[in-house]
Amino acid sequence: VQLQASGGGLVQAGGSLRLSCAASGSIFSINYMGWYRQAPGKQRELVARIISGGSTNYADSVKGRFTISRNNAKNTVYLQMNSLRPEDTAVYYCAAEIVATARSISNYWGQGTQVTVSS
Repeated sequence: VQLQASGGGLVQAGGSLRLSCAASGSIFSINYMGWYRQAPGKQRELVARIISGGSTNYADSVKGRFTISRNNAKNTVYLQMNSLRPEDTAVYYCAAEIVATARSISNYWGQGTQVTVSS
């Protein structure tokens, strides 16, 4: 099982970016998919998460600005980021809890994608 993230980049404050993360491999089902971020000198933190039933969780700092969504048919999760701020600058990591076809449950991480917001 692999997670492939894309969509990071450089944007001015107030701008928007959309991150995508596709899961591939021997997948039976996906319990949740989400995004974490880690800024220099800081711990990795949850940004947003969406579980299989569609419920979502957001960090307080991104509520109202970021939207997480999921395409179950494509095993893909998206993070639409609007009204970006310099403090959103970080490496963003896709994460998922996946049930493999062997019925084992594991947590997986994508490779990380850099988001830089200039002031």
